[in-house]
Amino acid sequence: MKKKILKRLGYVLFAVIAIAAALAGYVQVDGIPKYKAEIPTDIHVEPTKERVAQGKKLGELLCVSCHLNKETQRLTGSHIEDMPAEFGVVYSKNITQHPERGIGKWTDAELVYFLRTGIRPDGQYVPPWMIKLPHLSDEDMFSIIAWLRSDDPRLAPTDVPPAGVTQPTFLAKALTHGVFGPLPYPKEPIATPPKTDKIAYGRYLVFALDCYGCHSADFKSMNILEPEKTPGYMGGGNAIVGTDGHRIFTANLTPDMETGIGTWSEKDFVRALRKGFRPDGRALHYPMLPKPELDDEDASAIYNYLRSIPPIKNKVQRPQPTVADRSGHPGKKLYAQYGCGGCHGAEGKGAVGDLRAANEHFPTDEALRAWIEDAPSLKPGTKMPAWKGTIKDEDYEPLMGYVRLLARPAKQAQN
Repeated sequence: MKKKILKRLGYVLFAVIAIAAALAGYVQVDGIPKYKAEIPTDIHVEPTKERVAQGKKLGELLCVSCHLNKETQRLTGSHIEDMPAEFGVVYSKNITQHPERGIGKWTDAELVYFLRTGIRPDGQYVPPWMIKLPHLSDEDMFSIIAWLRSDDPRLAPTDVPPAGVTQPTFLAKALTHGVFGPLPYPKEPIATPPKTDKIAYGRYLVFALDCYGCHSADFKSMNILEPEKTPGYMGGGNAIVGTDGHRIFTANLTPDMETGIGTWSEKDFVRALRKGFRPDGRALHYPMLPKPELDDEDASAIYNYLRSIPPIKNKVQRPQPTVADRSGHPGKKLYAQYGCGGCHGAEGKGAVGDLRAANEHFPTDEALRAWIEDAPSLKPGTKMPAWKGTIKDEDYEPLMGYVRLLARPAKQAQN
């Protein structure tokens, strides 16, 4: 009897393994699935000045960081450097107005349908590394479309080859066959909550801007349709690739008094979100960057909403300062102390700011210091924070000396 039971269990185990292998083979061969694109027929966006302005604001927050190519200075697509390796190598697409390379031939309805569901006009589904906007209001969605059609020079038709070929891992493919798939197209209109209701409006922004995706426990367990049911919602700890390839763990934004933002005042939060400095004076660390596009009212609403969600006690490991080995230089410690490597990398070449051209762009120390002290006034919209009042006066000279050292070719820097 015992032998028969073991034999039957063996058959069952073999069958399970065979089925699993067959499913794995199917996923590997099939790749990212396609679906029927059911494009609505009643969408035509009027590109008013107000919509273009609002769309540019949202585009800066949702689109530019991934699609801007530093070489073309247009939204022709680039390598997504902070993509976790478990999902593969990912390149964003050309979203300029070029009819073939970009989205110039897409209709307003096709764009809205894609941004809502993740399904391109040809039926190809794009995995969660491309943000989906199921919660964005109709008016804000139309604003993004109006901006995409605008005369923003970064959207001008650009005929360049793709930045690279996306190579999803088996895990990424498997997730699109199960956990993640196309989102349903909304059956009812979506309105923007009134700004007077701070909690409702803040909730809307957190959902629409996908804040929860990074600041919850894990990308793989996101609940896109019901964000507040995402495990570890806004409790941080999600691992993202930093400037130098090191893992950076996202911050806990729940109102926990010990490990979250429970002790932060509204003023503290608004300054951190819009200006890039935490209450303790430390700068935000890439991939989290200042959001100057948000106004004080937006930031205040987000703060009030975050104060209303359940606190999660989750102490997140702080990013370690990155700095090049330039032994003996007095600016080395300051470069690490002020967290410059978070955006500029240990060697001066970061995902956000490249210091290798600093000597060319700022030939005098006066010009370089003016940029460091108040870059936003010199270049509105820049992600470089204004360091005036944070960097000590006596620290500027050695810090700038170290920046100029990093800006020199490697062989010269070693001499």
